[in-house]
Amino acid sequence: MDYKTVMVGLALDRPNHACLAVAGDLAERFGARIIGVAAADLRPPMYFAEGDFAQKLFDEEAAAIQGRLSELEAEFRATVEKRATSVEWRSARALPVPYVLQQTRAADILVVGALADSMVDPSAAIDPSDLLMQAGRPLIVVPSAVQWLDLRSVLVAWKDVREARRAVFDALPFLAAAKEVTIAEIPEQDIHRADAVSHVADVAAWLRSHGIVANTVVPEAAASVTEQLDNIAANIGAGAVIAGAYGHSRFREWVLSGVTRHLATESRRCAFLSR
Repeated sequence: MDYKTVMVGLALDRPNHACLAVAGDLAERFGARIIGVAAADLRPPMYFAEGDFAQKLFDEEAAAIQGRLSELEAEFRATVEKRATSVEWRSARALPVPYVLQQTRAADILVVGALADSMVDPSAAIDPSDLLMQAGRPLIVVPSAVQWLDLRSVLVAWKDVREARRAVFDALPFLAAAKEVTIAEIPEQDIHRADAVSHVADVAAWLRSHGIVANTVVPEAAASVTEQLDNIAANIGAGAVIAGAYGHSRFREWVLSGVTRHLATESRRCAFLSR
Protein backbone atom coordinates (compact mmCIF):
# COMPACT_ATOMS: atom_id res chain seq x y z
CA MET A 1 0.00 0.00 0.00
CA ASP A 2 1.26 3.46 -0.94
CA TYR A 3 -0.15 6.95 -0.85
CA LYS A 4 -1.12 7.72 -4.46
CA THR A 5 -3.01 10.97 -3.86
CA VAL A 6 -1.79 13.59 -1.39
CA MET A 7 -4.09 16.48 -0.51
CA VAL A 8 -2.63 19.66 0.96
CA GLY A 9 -4.81 22.28 2.63
CA LEU A 10 -3.57 25.84 2.23
CA ALA A 11 -4.31 28.73 4.59
CA LEU A 12 -5.28 32.19 3.44
CA ASP A 13 -3.92 34.00 6.47
CA ARG A 14 -0.47 32.45 7.08
CA PRO A 15 2.54 31.07 5.17
CA ASN A 16 2.16 27.67 3.50
CA HIS A 17 5.76 26.82 2.61
CA ALA A 18 6.07 24.08 5.27
CA CYS A 19 2.90 22.26 4.16
CA LEU A 20 3.86 22.49 0.51
CA ALA A 21 7.36 21.18 1.22
CA VAL A 22 6.04 18.14 3.10
CA ALA A 23 3.36 17.46 0.47
CA GLY A 24 6.02 17.63 -2.23
CA ASP A 25 8.28 15.25 -0.29
CA LEU A 26 5.41 12.75 0.07
CA ALA A 27 4.57 12.95 -3.64
CA GLU A 28 8.17 12.40 -4.68
CA ARG A 29 8.69 9.52 -2.26
CA PHE A 30 5.52 7.63 -3.20
CA GLY A 31 5.08 8.69 -6.84
CA ALA A 32 1.82 10.45 -5.98
CA ARG A 33 -0.27 13.23 -7.40
CA ILE A 34 -1.13 16.28 -5.29
CA ILE A 35 -4.46 18.05 -4.89
CA GLY A 36 -4.30 21.54 -3.42
CA VAL A 37 -7.37 22.83 -1.59
CA ALA A 38 -8.28 26.18 -0.06
CA ALA A 39 -11.47 27.96 0.92
CA ALA A 40 -12.71 30.99 2.80
CA ASP A 41 -16.08 32.61 3.29
CA LEU A 42 -17.40 36.06 4.04
CA ARG A 43 -17.08 37.04 7.68
CA PRO A 44 -20.18 38.27 9.50
CA PRO A 45 -20.00 42.09 9.73
CA MET A 46 -18.64 43.46 13.00
CA TYR A 47 -21.12 46.31 12.90
CA PHE A 48 -24.56 47.02 11.49
CA ALA A 49 -24.70 47.90 7.80
CA GLU A 50 -27.43 47.79 5.19
CA GLY A 51 -28.29 48.72 1.65
CA ASP A 52 -25.66 49.68 -0.92
CA PHE A 53 -22.98 50.17 1.71
CA ALA A 54 -23.41 46.65 3.07
CA GLN A 55 -23.33 45.23 -0.45
CA LYS A 56 -20.15 47.19 -1.19
CA LEU A 57 -18.45 45.68 1.88
CA PHE A 58 -19.45 42.15 0.89
CA ASP A 59 -18.36 42.66 -2.72
CA GLU A 60 -14.96 43.96 -1.61
CA GLU A 61 -14.39 41.03 0.75
CA ALA A 62 -15.53 38.52 -1.88
CA ALA A 63 -13.07 40.02 -4.37
CA ALA A 64 -10.27 39.88 -1.78
CA ILE A 65 -11.01 36.21 -1.08
CA GLN A 66 -10.99 35.35 -4.77
CA GLY A 67 -7.75 37.24 -5.27
CA ARG A 68 -6.08 35.42 -2.40
CA LEU A 69 -7.30 32.03 -3.68
CA SER A 70 -5.77 32.83 -7.07
CA GLU A 71 -2.47 33.70 -5.37
CA LEU A 72 -2.51 30.41 -3.46
CA GLU A 73 -3.15 28.45 -6.63
CA ALA A 74 -0.15 30.08 -8.28
CA GLU A 75 2.03 29.36 -5.22
CA PHE A 76 0.81 25.75 -5.10
CA ARG A 77 1.53 25.07 -8.76
CA ALA A 78 4.91 26.76 -8.72
CA THR A 79 6.03 24.83 -5.64
CA VAL A 80 4.86 21.26 -6.28
CA GLU A 81 4.14 20.90 -10.00
CA LYS A 82 7.54 19.36 -10.75
CA ARG A 83 7.47 17.09 -7.68
CA ALA A 84 4.23 15.20 -8.29
CA THR A 85 2.99 12.90 -11.04
CA SER A 86 0.20 15.44 -11.59
CA VAL A 87 -1.42 18.33 -9.73
CA GLU A 88 -4.96 19.60 -9.31
CA TRP A 89 -6.32 22.72 -7.65
CA ARG A 90 -9.68 22.98 -5.88
CA SER A 91 -10.98 26.10 -4.16
CA ALA A 92 -14.23 27.81 -3.27
CA ARG A 93 -15.76 30.66 -1.38
CA ALA A 94 -17.03 28.46 1.42
CA LEU A 95 -16.35 27.62 5.04
CA PRO A 96 -12.91 25.94 4.99
CA VAL A 97 -13.50 22.88 7.18
CA PRO A 98 -16.73 21.62 5.54
CA TYR A 99 -15.23 22.26 2.10
CA VAL A 100 -11.98 20.41 2.82
CA LEU A 101 -13.86 17.53 4.47
CA GLN A 102 -15.87 17.07 1.26
CA GLN A 103 -12.70 16.98 -0.83
CA THR A 104 -10.90 14.35 1.27
CA ARG A 105 -12.85 11.61 -0.49
CA ALA A 106 -10.38 12.09 -3.37
CA ALA A 107 -7.21 11.61 -1.28
CA ASP A 108 -5.25 8.97 0.61
CA ILE A 109 -3.67 11.41 3.06
CA LEU A 110 -4.15 15.05 4.01
CA VAL A 111 -1.41 17.58 4.86
CA VAL A 112 -2.27 20.76 6.81
CA GLY A 113 -0.46 23.35 8.87
CA ALA A 114 -0.42 23.34 12.65
CA LEU A 115 -2.70 25.97 14.14
CA ALA A 116 -1.50 27.13 17.53
CA ASP A 117 -4.02 29.95 17.91
CA SER A 118 -6.56 29.35 20.64
CA MET A 119 -9.21 31.28 18.69
CA VAL A 120 -9.82 30.07 15.13
CA ASP A 121 -11.79 32.06 12.58
CA PRO A 122 -14.04 29.37 11.04
CA SER A 123 -14.59 31.47 7.92
CA ALA A 124 -10.89 31.67 7.06
CA ALA A 125 -8.86 28.95 8.81
CA ILE A 126 -8.65 25.16 8.60
CA ASP A 127 -8.82 23.80 12.13
CA PRO A 128 -6.88 20.49 12.30
CA SER A 129 -9.05 19.42 15.25
CA ASP A 130 -12.17 19.25 13.09
CA LEU A 131 -10.36 17.50 10.25
CA LEU A 132 -8.80 14.94 12.58
CA MET A 133 -12.09 13.81 14.00
CA GLN A 134 -14.19 13.86 10.81
CA ALA A 135 -12.06 13.40 7.69
CA GLY A 136 -11.78 9.61 7.73
CA ARG A 137 -8.25 9.98 6.35
CA PRO A 138 -4.85 10.18 8.06
CA LEU A 139 -3.63 13.71 8.64
CA ILE A 140 -0.09 15.07 8.71
CA VAL A 141 0.04 18.26 10.77
CA VAL A 142 3.06 20.37 9.85
CA PRO A 143 4.59 23.01 12.17
CA SER A 144 5.54 26.23 10.38
CA ALA A 145 9.27 25.79 11.11
CA VAL A 146 9.50 22.39 9.35
CA GLN A 147 11.44 22.51 6.07
CA TRP A 148 11.10 18.91 4.89
CA LEU A 149 9.61 15.53 5.78
CA ASP A 150 12.33 14.03 7.97
CA LEU A 151 11.91 10.24 8.06
CA ARG A 152 15.36 9.38 9.37
CA SER A 153 13.75 8.57 12.72
CA VAL A 154 10.04 8.16 13.42
CA LEU A 155 8.35 7.71 16.80
CA VAL A 156 5.12 5.74 17.25
CA ALA A 157 3.29 7.04 20.33
CA TRP A 158 1.46 3.86 21.29
CA LYS A 159 -1.62 3.54 23.45
CA ASP A 160 -3.48 0.24 23.42
CA VAL A 161 -6.73 1.55 21.93
CA ARG A 162 -8.46 1.45 18.55
CA GLU A 163 -7.22 4.87 17.41
CA ALA A 164 -3.56 3.90 17.80
CA ARG A 165 -4.10 0.63 15.95
CA ARG A 166 -5.75 2.53 13.12
CA ALA A 167 -2.96 5.11 13.01
CA VAL A 168 -0.16 2.53 12.78
CA PHE A 169 -1.99 0.66 10.03
CA ASP A 170 -2.58 3.88 8.06
CA ALA A 171 1.08 4.80 8.54
CA LEU A 172 2.56 1.56 7.15
CA PRO A 173 3.95 3.21 3.99
CA PHE A 174 5.28 6.05 6.15
CA LEU A 175 6.96 3.59 8.53
CA ALA A 176 8.38 1.48 5.70
CA ALA A 177 10.06 4.62 4.32
CA ALA A 178 11.63 5.55 7.68
CA LYS A 179 15.23 4.63 8.43
CA GLU A 180 14.56 4.05 12.13
CA VAL A 181 11.28 3.35 13.91
CA THR A 182 10.72 3.48 17.68
CA ILE A 183 7.52 2.45 19.45
CA ALA A 184 6.94 4.04 22.85
CA GLU A 185 4.15 3.60 25.36
CA ILE A 186 3.95 5.81 28.44
CA PRO A 187 2.34 3.77 31.24
CA GLU A 188 -0.59 5.68 32.69
CA GLN A 189 -2.12 5.21 36.09
CA ASP A 190 -4.23 2.16 35.18
CA ILE A 191 -1.48 0.43 33.13
CA HIS A 192 1.35 -1.62 34.63
CA ARG A 193 4.73 -1.17 32.98
CA ALA A 194 4.96 -4.91 32.23
CA ASP A 195 1.69 -4.70 30.30
CA ALA A 196 2.99 -1.73 28.31
CA VAL A 197 6.17 -3.68 27.48
CA SER A 198 3.99 -6.52 26.17
CA HIS A 199 1.90 -4.10 24.09
CA VAL A 200 4.84 -2.52 22.25
CA ALA A 201 6.47 -5.93 21.74
CA ASP A 202 3.33 -7.10 19.94
CA VAL A 203 3.30 -3.99 17.76
CA ALA A 204 6.98 -4.46 16.90
CA ALA A 205 6.34 -8.10 15.96
CA TRP A 206 3.41 -7.07 13.75
CA LEU A 207 5.56 -4.46 12.02
CA ARG A 208 8.26 -7.09 11.42
CA SER A 209 5.69 -9.13 9.51
CA HIS A 210 5.49 -6.14 7.17
CA GLY A 211 9.26 -5.89 6.82
CA ILE A 212 9.64 -3.00 9.29
CA VAL A 213 12.14 -3.29 12.15
CA ALA A 214 11.28 -1.22 15.22
CA ASN A 215 12.84 -0.48 18.60
CA THR A 216 10.67 -0.27 21.71
CA VAL A 217 10.76 2.09 24.66
CA VAL A 218 8.66 1.97 27.83
CA PRO A 219 9.76 4.49 30.45
CA GLU A 220 8.57 4.60 34.02
CA ALA A 221 5.18 6.20 34.55
CA ALA A 222 5.24 9.99 34.68
CA ALA A 223 2.82 12.75 35.49
CA SER A 224 3.11 14.33 32.03
CA VAL A 225 2.68 12.00 29.07
CA THR A 226 3.31 14.81 26.57
CA GLU A 227 6.59 15.74 28.29
CA GLN A 228 7.72 12.10 28.28
CA LEU A 229 6.89 11.75 24.57
CA ASP A 230 8.74 14.96 23.75
CA ASN A 231 11.79 13.72 25.67
CA ILE A 232 11.79 10.37 23.86
CA ALA A 233 11.32 12.08 20.49
CA ALA A 234 14.25 14.38 21.24
CA ASN A 235 16.46 11.50 22.40
CA ILE A 236 15.95 9.51 19.21
CA GLY A 237 16.01 12.55 16.94
CA ALA A 238 12.48 11.90 15.67
CA GLY A 239 11.41 13.96 12.68
CA ALA A 240 7.81 12.78 12.95
CA VAL A 241 5.46 11.26 15.53
CA ILE A 242 2.67 8.82 14.68
CA ALA A 243 -0.30 8.65 17.03
CA GLY A 244 -3.98 7.93 17.24
CA ALA A 245 -6.24 10.96 17.51
CA TYR A 246 -8.39 10.96 20.62
CA GLY A 247 -11.22 13.34 21.36
CA HIS A 248 -14.93 13.83 21.81
CA SER A 249 -17.65 16.18 20.61
CA ARG A 250 -18.92 18.85 22.96
CA PHE A 251 -21.27 21.69 22.07
CA ARG A 252 -20.74 21.00 18.35
CA GLU A 253 -16.96 21.39 18.70
CA TRP A 254 -14.29 18.70 18.86
CA VAL A 255 -12.31 18.61 22.07
CA LEU A 256 -9.01 16.77 21.68
CA SER A 257 -7.15 14.88 24.38
CA GLY A 258 -4.05 16.51 25.86
CA VAL A 259 -1.57 14.45 23.83
CA THR A 260 -3.46 14.84 20.54
CA ARG A 261 -3.87 18.58 21.10
CA HIS A 262 -0.16 18.90 21.84
CA LEU A 263 0.86 17.02 18.70
CA ALA A 264 -1.57 18.99 16.53
CA THR A 265 -0.75 22.45 17.84
CA GLU A 266 2.47 22.64 19.86
CA SER A 267 4.87 19.99 18.58
CA ARG A 268 8.03 21.00 16.71
CA ARG A 269 7.77 17.82 14.61
CA CYS A 270 5.38 16.62 11.96
CA ALA A 271 2.54 14.64 13.50
CA PHE A 272 0.91 11.77 11.61
CA LEU A 273 -2.52 11.43 13.21
CA SER A 274 -5.40 9.10 12.45
CA ARG A 275 -8.54 7.68 14.02
